[in-house]
Amino acid sequence: MGSAIPEFPLQGSPEKTIPLVGFGTAESPYGASSYESLKQVIHNAIKAGYRHFDTASLYKSEHHLGHAIQDALKLGLIQSRDELFITSKLWCTDAHHHLVLPALQKTLKELKLEYLDLYLVHFPMGVKPGEPKFPPDKEDFLPIDIESVWEAMEECQNLGLVKSIGVSNFSSKKIDLLLSKAKIPPAVNQVEMNPVWQQSKLIKYCKEKGILLTAFSPLGAIGTTWGTNWVMESEVLKEIAEKKGKTVAQVCLRWIYEQGVGMVVKSFNEERMKENLDIFDWELTPEESQKISQIPQRKGLPCLEFISDQGPYRSLEELWDDNV
Repeated sequence: MGSAIPEFPLQGSPEKTIPLVGFGTAESPYGASSYESLKQVIHNAIKAGYRHFDTASLYKSEHHLGHAIQDALKLGLIQSRDELFITSKLWCTDAHHHLVLPALQKTLKELKLEYLDLYLVHFPMGVKPGEPKFPPDKEDFLPIDIESVWEAMEECQNLGLVKSIGVSNFSSKKIDLLLSKAKIPPAVNQVEMNPVWQQSKLIKYCKEKGILLTAFSPLGAIGTTWGTNWVMESEVLKEIAEKKGKTVAQVCLRWIYEQGVGMVVKSFNEERMKENLDIFDWELTPEESQKISQIPQRKGLPCLEFISDQGPYRSLEELWDDNV
């Protein structure tokens, strides 16, 4: 059943593919669900056909996801761990050369796994070591030494603890800097992307570099403290959905898929989980795509929490460079 989701080969390990639609586990507030409720959600997602699960140390969901995977194996929902693609992320408090490996080892312990399929540098910034939290305290902000952090990420891959490594929330300028130092290029850049924040320049750049861009908040993360209703309330998307007999979410996710990027979707509602995968056997017309391309653009998650006169980023322009 999981094979219904198209897969994309990742650079650096051509035999390694990533399902283009993943299932997200970030909640608002982080760690809100009990183990039993999240376990049921994960099992429902596996039954619906999801095989890529996205977590992070910041989300406080690694532990529950790990147990849910163990239970899914016992119940025969999957035959082996290798059927799944698991992504987690290194938070800013651990974005220091000497803390990368211990952070990954802690993540693997929480997930009860021997390896991750993908490990991402969560944000292009350092924070004084400590427990992951969002937002971090501004007095704890530090510049990220991306060369030494990436060297440690490469070491994690060389040790076999991670199949692929990548980044999240990186602009093309920041990836350029990373590529000038990297022995292993990032396989993925996970960023905010949807019809209201289309990231066309960054998509083009990542494709040129062989990096798969993956969209988080593809539906605008409505119902969270960080989300907006701009995507789901878009008149353009509503009109297309009505005409096609699809939901607004399906039109949105189909559009993202047609851009040649991956995505991480999150709905704990069983019906919507299935709907969000029903996007592969139909397509948008050139006229519909054209209408979507003309939607006014605005970033839903600017990350003002990381802007500080004393920190490495004093303005949104410094944080996002030309991708703002």
